Amino acid sequence: MRAFAIFTGLIALGLAGIAFLGYPAWLVMAPWLDNPKFHRIASRVGMLLLAIGFVIVVRRLKMADRQSLGFGLPAGKFVTAVLKALMLGIVLMMPALMTMLLLDMREPAGEPMDVLQWARLALGAIITGLTVALIEETFLRGAMQFAITRESGARVAIVLTSLLYAATHFIGRYRVRAADVHAGSGIDMLAFALADFAQPMHFIDAFLCLVAVGILLGMARVYTGNIAACIGLHAGWVAVIYVVNETSKREVGSSLSWMLSDVNGFLGWMVLAWTLVIGVALSFWYRRQPQRTIP
Repeated sequence: MRAFAIFTGLIALGLAGIAFLGYPAWLVMAPWLDNPKFHRIASRVGMLLLAIGFVIVVRRLKMADRQSLGFGLPAGKFVTAVLKALMLGIVLMMPALMTMLLLDMREPAGEPMDVLQWARLALGAIITGLTVALIEETFLRGAMQFAITRESGARVAIVLTSLLYAATHFIGRYRVRAADVHAGSGIDMLAFALADFAQPMHFIDAFLCLVAVGILLGMARVYTGNIAACIGLHAGWVAVIYVVNETSKREVGSSLSWMLSDVNGFLGWMVLAWTLVIGVALSFWYRRQPQRTIP
């Protein structure tokens, strides 16, 4: 469990940076910015500490190489695998999305869009998905899962990584006006960010859904020996959720609205059920792929 403690500690380091260095960073940076936002400055401080800590940890644990971090495939094959998984991830989300629409669980929001607007939205969603997936998968399925696997085996690594992956999605977003920033704003931001964990039953459906998703991504890492599929699948799922949330909203009047989480109106019990089905499909697909690069 040493590796799990180390990577959890990195996240704690980032959060501590927000709490205790956010305000000093604000005092330094705010005068140089036209529209300073405390949450952005404090968040960047936390991310910088996390990034520095990550580099130090992977070197100390002797994982500072492409193979260990999940980038063992040649560049061309890696990109191809990411793009294939991206398309697969989008396709696999369609049954869940169609279920929501057919059962009137979501309704259109905003003005109708033309083809160009849809194309821009889709492109933005894919770019966002790839960015998020590259960062999260490098940290979680790349470094963290590899490190825990060396210590405790693949099953333990998949479970622990999936639990942490799910938990990080419930760190809340804090906003404060520039005029209201004070010396304790960093601590306030941290307290607000972790407030949801005081009422875990409020998001238990979304949490379990994300744990299941994390397990699927962990399985893809084991089956393929790299994180190309993890990045692609993750990006595809993020892209679909992004587009759906931008173009529709949860139908609170529906008798089945309880199947969608209050957290983001997309995850929940229904998506969890579909995730189990997707897991079977992915297991069948990736077990047949002859591209494993590590045991």
